[in-house]
Amino acid sequence: MTITRRHTTTRKLLVAAGGGGDAITAAMVHSALHGAATPALVLTYAWERLVVDPVPGPRRATDFTGTQPVGPDLALVTPATRPVAPAGSLLPPLAAALRPRLGLLDPYAGATGLARQIAAAAHWCGADRIDLVDVGGDIVAHGDEPTLRSPLGDALAVAACAATGIPTTVYVAGPGLDNEVPPAALMPRLGAPAFALTAEHTEGVLGVFDWHPSEASAVLVAAARGIRGVCGTRDAPAPLVLDEASRGVHRLTLRRTLELSPLARALAGSTTLDAAEEASRTVCGFSEIERERQRAAHPDAVRAAQAPATPRSAETVRAGFAAWERAALAEGIAYVTTRRIVEELELGPVEAELLLDELRTGSPGRRAAPLWKLAAERVRVPAPGAVRPPDAAR
Repeated sequence: MTITRRHTTTRKLLVAAGGGGDAITAAMVHSALHGAATPALVLTYAWERLVVDPVPGPRRATDFTGTQPVGPDLALVTPATRPVAPAGSLLPPLAAALRPRLGLLDPYAGATGLARQIAAAAHWCGADRIDLVDVGGDIVAHGDEPTLRSPLGDALAVAACAATGIPTTVYVAGPGLDNEVPPAALMPRLGAPAFALTAEHTEGVLGVFDWHPSEASAVLVAAARGIRGVCGTRDAPAPLVLDEASRGVHRLTLRRTLELSPLARALAGSTTLDAAEEASRTVCGFSEIERERQRAAHPDAVRAAQAPATPRSAETVRAGFAAWERAALAEGIAYVTTRRIVEELELGPVEAELLLDELRTGSPGRRAAPLWKLAAERVRVPAPGAVRPPDAAR
């Protein structure tokens, strides 16, 4: 098969560095850099948390049906794409929701294989340069940060872009919003921001957070839309403080990024994901894929994704949220993500829809999209029959 090049439409090429919500952030950065209407392709991993995809690690191209092959090393994700069970993925609904097209990054042939895929994408797009986008900043991790959790995908993307020889600019959006590298350590590495995201840049992605669990991208959107204050996220060592710096986007050269990332340098020339995992163990002392394997083997790993056999009563949901909210307010938290509400209260889909619908309609002012504003007030939850069933994307 030969690579198809679209001569009639030149597309900007972006690489979402870490999977998960990085494709959402890449769409916002593209809007800021080039304009939302400019055609673009975002390459991204299918690598998501276990309640979305219970299979540890990233997905291969063969883990999907209905992708659109445009060459031997490039497959596009479409709204009709489906993961092969038992795998799960939110990329197909993202492909339907985002304006840029989505292409799949398959890291099982290491940085070398990723470089072939990125080069094929550049050829198909007619692009002569790459924008590599990361939300949070773990792309410049040294590897020894105690809060570092998921550096491998970012570092593989850096090593792969370097191997292509195509000019690449690195953009770090929302420094520290992923709670991986402490801001005090991160900011000297990034320098001054190149620009800041605004509410205009979020318009094409805001609705995604009605069903997508990405917290770093959601908090970045909130910051771009002017929300300021202490925000609680799920599984974070401390709440985030949203300020003017939170909406900043920092520009680095690829060379500088390689200087800052020992793991990216160690991954140069890797030809398997196993070898990449071993490099991560050497540089960082752990493999995030191994951590996922351990969590997947634990019976509580997918508990939050499983609805109770019998949904709890409206009164029980109301009382649980009220107690939880009082505790969060006592910690000084002003805003929370949807994911934190749903997972900490262990809400099933019907319960979550019931509570969130009430927060939207019965407590004006609580919705600070895509976050929720906490308030010391009573929540009225309607009877379950009054709430529409959750749609499949949830």
